Amino acid sequence: MGEIIATREAYGRALCEFGADEKIMVFDADLTICTMSCYFAEKYPERFFNAGIAESNMAGMAAGAAACGKTAFIHTFAMFAAGRIYDQVRNSIAYPGLNVKVVGTHAGLSVGEDGATHQCIEDLSLMRTIPGMTVICPCDANETREAVKAMLDYDGPCYLRLGRSGVENITDEIPGYRFELGKGTQLKDGRDAAIIAAGLMVQEALKAAELLEKEGINVRVIDLHTIKPVDKDIILKAAKETGAIVTTEEHNVIGGLGAAVAEVVGEACPVPVIRHGVEDEFGHSGTAEALMVKYGLTPEKIAGKVKQAIALKK
Repeated sequence: MGEIIATREAYGRALCEFGADEKIMVFDADLTICTMSCYFAEKYPERFFNAGIAESNMAGMAAGAAACGKTAFIHTFAMFAAGRIYDQVRNSIAYPGLNVKVVGTHAGLSVGEDGATHQCIEDLSLMRTIPGMTVICPCDANETREAVKAMLDYDGPCYLRLGRSGVENITDEIPGYRFELGKGTQLKDGRDAAIIAAGLMVQEALKAAELLEKEGINVRVIDLHTIKPVDKDIILKAAKETGAIVTTEEHNVIGGLGAAVAEVVGEACPVPVIRHGVEDEFGHSGTAEALMVKYGLTPEKIAGKVKQAIALKK
């Protein structure tokens, strides 16, 4: 088993690791320990700015820094990054195409006891509809580090979705794994169907594939870490070669990963696509583990969706 570490923790370490570039300026909305921007703040205090509980102001500050040639990172919970400051992200950051990286932590149901008000299941949908916005949802620590590195090499607005809970590190053990913005990664080959996953559901998708293998069902697993720009090639290849797709995400089934995949398939290679995720409802307060079970974000439920998708081929 790989190391268990939250993607937000891995992010904080990576930002600190790559933070020597003096063009980097980091802004936080009084959540430094939660967002893990505290690592950067401790090492590079002269380029760290705590805007306080004033997220909209923070976004404006970062936009101003980027307009002066800086690479700006802003941090807050995903619910605030995608919801509370949507106007500023859209109009002050994305509209002028500024080099600001919006980092939303504590995304999805796995926030747990904080409840529905803080369990952001709409952020991928909101961010991917903003013109010019790159949207990334890494599945583990290794992939998060690679995503930070790629964002630093990319000049333009990005949204990075991170989780609160620890997840198993898996991508560093995949032969030939390589992270590239806009390109998904095939983690397992298969012919009967394809599971396309993002975030912590990648690990659950691999577990589902193991369950199905015991029943003689051979399933491909794809890690689609970049939701936008979406990798049309890997999606269409899976559609043509397997004939059925299941998407799985810790997000509303409307507007996120599943919608992005369905759009590609519907336009170019129509095959059955079943979207698995939160079924258009708000969350509840509870442990992350209990919520994942309550909302069906489990390997067993994914396996069931795969069987449904395969049946639709006939």
